[in-house]
Amino acid sequence: MWSGPPQPDQGLPPPLAAVPVPWKSTDPCQGHRESPGALVETSAGEEAQGQEGSAATQLDVLRLRSSSMEIREKGSEFLKEELHRAQKELKLKDEECERLSKVREQLEQELEELTASLFEEAHKMVREANMKQAASEKQLKEARGKIDMLQAEVTALKTLVITSTPASPNRELHPQLLSPTKAGPRKGHSRHKSTSSALCPAVCPAAGHTLTPDREGKEVDTILFAEFQAWREAPTLDKTCPFLERVHREDVGPCLDFTMQELSTLVRAAVEDNTLTIEPVASQTLPAVKVAEVECSSTNTCALSGLTRTCRHRIRLGDSESHYYISPSSRARITAVCNFFTYIRYIQQGLVRQDEPMFWEIMRLRKEMSLAKLGFFPQEA
Repeated sequence: MWSGPPQPDQGLPPPLAAVPVPWKSTDPCQGHRESPGALVETSAGEEAQGQEGSAATQLDVLRLRSSSMEIREKGSEFLKEELHRAQKELKLKDEECERLSKVREQLEQELEELTASLFEEAHKMVREANMKQAASEKQLKEARGKIDMLQAEVTALKTLVITSTPASPNRELHPQLLSPTKAGPRKGHSRHKSTSSALCPAVCPAAGHTLTPDREGKEVDTILFAEFQAWREAPTLDKTCPFLERVHREDVGPCLDFTMQELSTLVRAAVEDNTLTIEPVASQTLPAVKVAEVECSSTNTCALSGLTRTCRHRIRLGDSESHYYISPSSRARITAVCNFFTYIRYIQQGLVRQDEPMFWEIMRLRKEMSLAKLGFFPQEA
């Protein structure tokens, strides 16, 4: 049932027919004067007037009821229109919310894809950087190996060139100086060389030929040669192998054992690591040496032996800026050890092939270390 607006007849006054009509108060004196016939006429007229008023009242009530029905119908239509409008707006709101939800989901998906692509790109860049770094390190290692090889070649060439002077040329380096009878050994005869020109056989990697072996006063130590052959199968600079352990113990250690023990240890490590530099000291620059420079000895005192000697060379250890002045004897001992290490590095790099000449060249280098240790060194010009 509709429980909306109240019925039109609720709260209205009752019909006129239901209201008792009060009698007209008359003066008692006049009542006595009127006749009964007059009273009957008066009551009849009043009754007619009451009927007419009741009909008018009923007509008014009907009009009120019809107007209230119209108002109710119009209110119902207005409410329906408002409800329809609200439903339409609510539907539009739902569609807008759905559209915004789809937009948010699309943005979240794009954000995830962008984040994944960024991480993938970052990992790719890191991987490429690592690959480039590894390639650069490999190239650097190869370049250092080539540098060591070239340094060994230069040192070997210098050694061979130094042994050939205008006053005493090395006939092995200059075959044109040999007489036709001595151009080559005859079959069944052995060559005899003088003591001054007796040189141990060596291989000249730059020229690619083998020097003629010296046959005078040589005999291979079988134990030492066996150790050499074992080392030759896998050349290494490791001091724990028997062959190099013997050389270090018998030659390298005593040759680099100077009075200044601490500096001797540093020099030996630098020689083994190939980081020692020997520089000549020009005579015109000697008076210009400043105290502010890092110098660990004077030009008149050898930093290794501690003896008062004229020092024409100085050494530098690694990348250090410190210089140590050394005497000619100390320089000869260090140079002899450096020549030995240069040659075995040359062997390790595969630049020397023949085993027997290689063995005798190592023996010659060991002989130079022994002579330098005993104080024998070439006089400088």
